[in-house]
Amino acid sequence: MSKLKLGIPKGSLEGPTIELFRRAGFTIATSARSYFPAIDDPEIECMLIRAQEMARYVQDGVLDAGLTGKDWILECEAQVEVVADLIYARQSLGKVRWVLAVPDSSPFQSVRDLEGKTIATELVGVTRRYLAARGVRAKVEFSWGATEAKPPELADAIVEVTETGSSLRANKLRIVDTVLESNTQFIANSDAWRDPWKRQKILDLKTLLEGALNALGKVGLMLNVRRENLEAVLEVLPALKKPTVSHLSDPEWLAVNTVLDETTVRSIIPRLKQAGAQGIVEYPLNKVVL
Repeated sequence: MSKLKLGIPKGSLEGPTIELFRRAGFTIATSARSYFPAIDDPEIECMLIRAQEMARYVQDGVLDAGLTGKDWILECEAQVEVVADLIYARQSLGKVRWVLAVPDSSPFQSVRDLEGKTIATELVGVTRRYLAARGVRAKVEFSWGATEAKPPELADAIVEVTETGSSLRANKLRIVDTVLESNTQFIANSDAWRDPWKRQKILDLKTLLEGALNALGKVGLMLNVRRENLEAVLEVLPALKKPTVSHLSDPEWLAVNTVLDETTVRSIIPRLKQAGAQGIVEYPLNKVVL
């Protein structure tokens, strides 16, 4: 049987990625002692790899495909096929930012003020290219962790990843500039991408993962309405596209199905009832394939 070797990011993205696969229809079971999680698809073989190394292993063909951050692909300048942008992170469904930050008390106001200074970061290559593009010569040191604690004694500034900025504020740091915006990407090895079976398997995964992401924060709503009240009900509904309206066995009644943002349902259902809707059912969604 053909197998797709798939990399799952170990670390902060591991939990959100496994949950995304669950919503897409796959169960991935990890073990504290194994780097080879079990998945309920006999055509896929999973391996846990740190996001920082994923792109290199996909490029070299150790893995056929994997999920990692755009930041780490750029960091190692990996030659891989980007199959899809999957906008989710450790804490949210948004992108993350790598930012240049300095202590609140620092006199530095722009990147040019860091000429000849020391910057600590895990994203060394991207930071050096960022500085070079702006004509700034500074010492960029690799940080093994606790980067936010290094200014001002161990570094003049840092380049660190943030989703909300709360950790930077807690460490009395302020953002000077955004170095890079990043999100999770589904990537493939070039040879695997040219293989018809593997390419189709990767594309099938793409469809299911994107469908699972599209469904996050949304619910389905179905209801019945008398024909004369249909227009009033449709005026209440903000639909993903247009609601589906179908006939019931009684010609005077219609069924309406639609997809809504979950946060809007609590205010819409009472208005639907007032507009004449009956038999209103709200249900969860795992996938919305556009």
